[in-house]
Amino acid sequence: MTFARLDHISDLDTLQRMPAWVTSARAETLEDVAFLSGAALNHLHVVLGRAEVPQALLRDRLALRATEACVTFSGRPERARELRDLLHLLSPGDLPGPAGEIYLSWRRATERTVSVKALGRALPTFEPGQIATWLNTGQGAPVSRAAMVLETVLMETPRAEALALILAEASLAQSLGWKHLIPLLAPGLRRGDLRKQGDDLRLACHRALIASAVETARLAADLTRRAEHVKAVAPKLRAKGAGEAVGMFLARDAVAAAALPLPSRAARRLCDRLVELGAVRELTGRDTFRLYGV
Repeated sequence: MTFARLDHISDLDTLQRMPAWVTSARAETLEDVAFLSGAALNHLHVVLGRAEVPQALLRDRLALRATEACVTFSGRPERARELRDLLHLLSPGDLPGPAGEIYLSWRRATERTVSVKALGRALPTFEPGQIATWLNTGQGAPVSRAAMVLETVLMETPRAEALALILAEASLAQSLGWKHLIPLLAPGLRRGDLRKQGDDLRLACHRALIASAVETARLAADLTRRAEHVKAVAPKLRAKGAGEAVGMFLARDAVAAAALPLPSRAARRLCDRLVELGAVRELTGRDTFRLYGV
């Protein structure tokens, strides 16, 4: 059984490497870049289809990266460490603030199967009918459709970068036949790209997808290795509720000990034990209010 797992990881390590001609080709025209982004997306589709990839964990990690990009676009200073704190250290009744709201939107958008209802939950300030109208704006091939959605939403709500990108990502996922939204455009686009229109915006989207597909395939392989190690050490954990706790680590970018289904002292001991076993990492560098992740 162990050897089979190692074989799977070895296969994925090989598979996650994007063909060199995709990343090294010097394409300038929209047609050539579109061809390369199609090849990159097809390669990523195969990687994401592997059963051993921890899909929920991957989406949650990508949601954090997409949030970082959107926060940067809006000129705010928060990055991964601050964003995690905004989300995981909230007291009941506290508001997460503008950056925290963006993070919540991305997490909710990636948690469930793509649908107008799920997007309405992620974007509660917008009516489902309006969301559906925006999603139906796009025409043509997947990336062209996503770019048209992005352009339309930004024209109607110029400073709502997160809204526009979430809907563009949803359009892309639906066009590709993916059940879940996979943040790819947001981490790959630059702030200046959001001011582009027409073919210039489509070109920027294609370039962004090539870069993001390469990075996401690499991340998928890395998280798969880490997840397999967590599963391997799980039988050594004797605390009641440890199995459920492990499941949380395998589905979330970060977890606070207080969120685990164990008494507080037992939860802290479990986290310390997982760090000792090399299964999870402490993400904050603090002595208190710590967060842990695979």
